[in-house]
Amino acid sequence: MSAGAASAAVLDHPLWEDVDNPVGGVRLPGQRNALRSVPAFGKPDGEGPEDPLRLGRAMRLRLRGAVHALLADPSIAGLKDAPKLAAVVLYAKSRAPKGQKNDLQTSTWGAELGRWIGVKPSTVHHKVLPVLRGSDAVHTQVVTDAKGHPTGLDCLVMPLWRAHHGGGAAHPLALTKAELATLLRLLEALFGHGWTPEDKEPTPPGVLAGRTGKGAATDRLGLLLMVLNTRASGWLQLVGGSVKAKEGRGAATLARLLGCSPSGARKVLARLTEAGVVARQHRETSTRMRGRARVMLLPVARAYGRPVASAEAVSGAGSVFSVRPDGAFGDHALAGTDGALGTSGFGGAGGVGDAVDQERPDGAQLHADHASGVTAVVPPQLSCGFSGEGRGAEGRRPERVCAGEDQAANGQGDVAGTGSSVAEDGPLRGEKPKESPVDERVGQRAAGAGAGGRPKAAGWEKAQQQRRVALPDDLPLRVALGPVAWLWKQLSGWQQKQVEAATEAELAQLAGLGVAPEGAPRLLADRLTDRLEQTGGEALVDKPYGWLIGRGLVQRPACSHRKCDDGVRLDTGEDCENCGNVLHLRRTRRARIGADIDRELPGLADGERRRVLEERLREQAALDAEDLAWRQEQARAEQARRDEVRTAAAEQAERERQAAAAADAVRQALACEDCGRDRAAGLCEACDHRRQTEALIGEAGLLAAAGTADLSEADSIAAAVAGARMSIKDSTAAAWQEFLEITDVAALEADPQAAAEAYTFTAFHTAQQAVGEYQDTALAMLCRTAEAEAEARRAYKAEQGRPWFRKHPTGADAVAAATKAAEAARERVGEHLLAARLKQLREQTVTRAERPASWTERLPGLAARPVDGDATGEVIA
Repeated sequence: MSAGAASAAVLDHPLWEDVDNPVGGVRLPGQRNALRSVPAFGKPDGEGPEDPLRLGRAMRLRLRGAVHALLADPSIAGLKDAPKLAAVVLYAKSRAPKGQKNDLQTSTWGAELGRWIGVKPSTVHHKVLPVLRGSDAVHTQVVTDAKGHPTGLDCLVMPLWRAHHGGGAAHPLALTKAELATLLRLLEALFGHGWTPEDKEPTPPGVLAGRTGKGAATDRLGLLLMVLNTRASGWLQLVGGSVKAKEGRGAATLARLLGCSPSGARKVLARLTEAGVVARQHRETSTRMRGRARVMLLPVARAYGRPVASAEAVSGAGSVFSVRPDGAFGDHALAGTDGALGTSGFGGAGGVGDAVDQERPDGAQLHADHASGVTAVVPPQLSCGFSGEGRGAEGRRPERVCAGEDQAANGQGDVAGTGSSVAEDGPLRGEKPKESPVDERVGQRAAGAGAGGRPKAAGWEKAQQQRRVALPDDLPLRVALGPVAWLWKQLSGWQQKQVEAATEAELAQLAGLGVAPEGAPRLLADRLTDRLEQTGGEALVDKPYGWLIGRGLVQRPACSHRKCDDGVRLDTGEDCENCGNVLHLRRTRRARIGADIDRELPGLADGERRRVLEERLREQAALDAEDLAWRQEQARAEQARRDEVRTAAAEQAERERQAAAAADAVRQALACEDCGRDRAAGLCEACDHRRQTEALIGEAGLLAAAGTADLSEADSIAAAVAGARMSIKDSTAAAWQEFLEITDVAALEADPQAAAEAYTFTAFHTAQQAVGEYQDTALAMLCRTAEAEAEARRAYKAEQGRPWFRKHPTGADAVAAATKAAEAARERVGEHLLAARLKQLREQTVTRAERPASWTERLPGLAARPVDGDATGEVIA
């Protein structure tokens, strides 16, 4: 792998890249990350050093992560492009928090927001703001002047609010004031409508300010996402893998960014090309074959001093090697990937020494696929990393493949000369080659790979077949594994799955320790970064899978606290207090032992005193280890005892459950106490209804007496109770007749038991209704008593005497409130009188209604009575 390819394969995470370190983007120990714009070199195209499109790589990735996190929020993900772009604009215009909840708000109005997203104000009020409010993506509040006329709209982007109140500063959306200002200036440069303030310099319109109407929001959003995914060279990072030839790789990349179909993205890309902000082209090759498709963002290229003419010069065929055709594969895969979209890098413009474009070394171009005459071993130390380098980089093809294959590109038959010994006595295809100078050179380089290279073990290429170059699609996993993106590319497919599972487990563990779910991925990314710094960088990790599973991802508590990780509290991010206590205790113990030595053995030399001190410290450490073992043994014994108690309690509960089940089975086998029916659980349904009906009839009689009878006269009470009983009896008979009219009488006669159960249920239901009716009647009667009327008059006057009714006591509002208060007072008095009279009636009852005798008790008496022809009248059982 060349230096340019190695630079393209470095970390691609917004927090782990150092714009101050141009060597491969690797942060050295002691350096601090800085999220800032790249300093301008001159004033290209008349633009000054404050060009908003000149973003540093770390700033670009930081803004890209924030925009992607905003668009991936559940309240915004399923919306159309116009609401999405409006959310991005409101997010960029939001203020950084200053300790108050309303600091995150931004002020705007419908026409202003419509100019930002390229639609009319009516569209904003009908299809943008209502959608954002409905999905809980934006909260709005109308701002009015002193006269109540609306003057603006305060908007609060809820994903930003949740990020600051749930995830903290580690959340991707929690941008600082400078970062939000940088994002807003970027939006102004892309599609801002321009401003001409009186006392300030005018702000020119953006490159897509004139694009309005249908599809304008989609074009603007697509341009923003492509700019955030474009490097300083101006070339868009394209997705890898197979794509449809009709749409192309550029449309597939834009489709993934916008979340739409490739055909729709192709139309957007065509409109952007027509607008003059995007240039699409293919590399021209010396073989006149169509090269790889590329997409350039022209505003970004101009901002970095890369004019379009220079960009088109890359397409020229002036290098030694030919450009890879569309169908080339195998060892012609690109050397470096960015990792953000799983995309491949591109070669830069100009010569090899161009430091602006580091996707691939300039001038090192690809040629058609063929079989090599020697074993294909290409260590990372080779200058360009292609198959031609393995044969000495002399520009020749393998011997005995085809005689005309060494002809020059002009087709004149000029054969490239070679002085290689391999070409003179090289083996035929399929033959095992002998040891050659190339093999010796490769062996020497593999032997020296320990200094800065990464030698690959046998079978490594096979293990890499199913791997994925890009990080997982899940946003938390991408954030957490961002610092080790280069190590991720070295893993096989199975190893990547294991690392994914381990990462998810660590994120779940962090959430269980009190860490906010939004901040857990960033916290895990910080852990990986610290572990890499302790190791010395990714280049010194010889076994990526073992390092990630055994060292990078795992928590390493420095004390007994469960939230400690290398002396830092996971929930607060501060130094672990428990670790400080442990350190303090150890220092105190060392000082105490040293004082004892000075007191017991004064005058010792420094070396002897140190030896005695270390010996006593070892003895104390041995005692502490014994004490720890004893306490662990006690804890295990206590845990065993608790397990035994828990097991005994579970067995006791099971025995009680079985006893209750046996008792219930015995109870279910009992006969009915009233009718003697077998297996009725002591009381059958019909007899139960009969008992409840009798109790309800008695309650109805008491309610009737409480409402109408004179409680001082027993005859009046008895008459009311008898009247209620007779009324319920008549109602039961009428209900039974209605039941017989809608029921098959023959079926009831055939099953007397079912008929008896139906009759008792009818009587029970009628008694329930009668109790409610008698209660309502008694309340109505008692609410009309003198006591109730007096209380109602007092409540009426009291309500009229309220302070707010004193000036108009006879007004409509006062009369309505007084009437309502009087009715409430009347009902309270009625309920109180009813409860008091019922209590008095129950106390006056000397003998309560006894339970009807069972048939087993009644039948002997009935059998003893004489029944003859002279007996007249009704036989009462």
